[in-house]
Amino acid sequence: MLFYCDEFVLPLPETHRFPMQKYRLLREMLQASGIARPTDFFVPPAASDAEILRVHCPRYLERVTTGHMSPAEIRQLGFPWSPELVERSRRSSGATIAAGRVAVQKGFGANLAGGTHHAFFDRGEGFCLFNDSVIAARALQAEGRATRVMVIDADVHQGNGTASLVRNDETVFAFSIHCEKNFPFEKEVSDLDVELPVGTSDAAYLEALEHGLNQAFARFEPDLIIYLAGADPYERDRMGHLKLTKEGLLRRDKLVFELAKQKRLPVVISMAGGYATQVEEIAQIHCQTVELGITELAGRW
Repeated sequence: MLFYCDEFVLPLPETHRFPMQKYRLLREMLQASGIARPTDFFVPPAASDAEILRVHCPRYLERVTTGHMSPAEIRQLGFPWSPELVERSRRSSGATIAAGRVAVQKGFGANLAGGTHHAFFDRGEGFCLFNDSVIAARALQAEGRATRVMVIDADVHQGNGTASLVRNDETVFAFSIHCEKNFPFEKEVSDLDVELPVGTSDAAYLEALEHGLNQAFARFEPDLIIYLAGADPYERDRMGHLKLTKEGLLRRDKLVFELAKQKRLPVVISMAGGYATQVEEIAQIHCQTVELGITELAGRW
């Protein structure tokens, strides 16, 4: 049910290492909470070349796997290249695929990483090498497990890579709710974008999300939801610029899960961003999302 790849440690400089700690902490918190059994945690298989190539350019995948990315590509990605980075990115995409398979069967599955929504057809960006959400959507469609997929992206940054990859694809709907004056500064056009001003707090955010979800479901009828539950709209996030409390973020998740439950739609979640000063707070926010998903959705079908 819960797929993790925090054991694939990246050889990163100290400046890059901090946000990666949240994945290990999240798994430890979930194990300590008792809401998930030890047998609920799985290391995912790596996404195959065939699965990645449904979404990304063959020449890009070759440059990534052989380490022949240009200095400009590496700067845009934000991580130094290493074989461990490639393996972890494959595993993270494989985790969203695997969680999607579980969600279709049991109502809910979680990737305890993922949400790499800034990866484009032929380039990475913003710490995102492969776009796990679109890779998973296309894999599940190819396997006959889903036909119409809605990506609900609640990371504080627009899912520009996702928007670009599913443009003109009538089987995948990209909905992004994000801070308007934040990275990426040149945004793509999603199927539905809800842009929020800097400093937006709980009440205004939740009203905008509910309105956006109603719009999205009026325009598109999915049979699977991929939900990017970013922790970075949090009021103490260093890169977010919104002002949601932990309670507000929990109510955000509840809105999404209750709507899915009403419509009897399976949900696969990924963690996306989170950059609060205290890494424990990031893990706590992700933990409450997963716990709520298990409580509200797991085993409902």
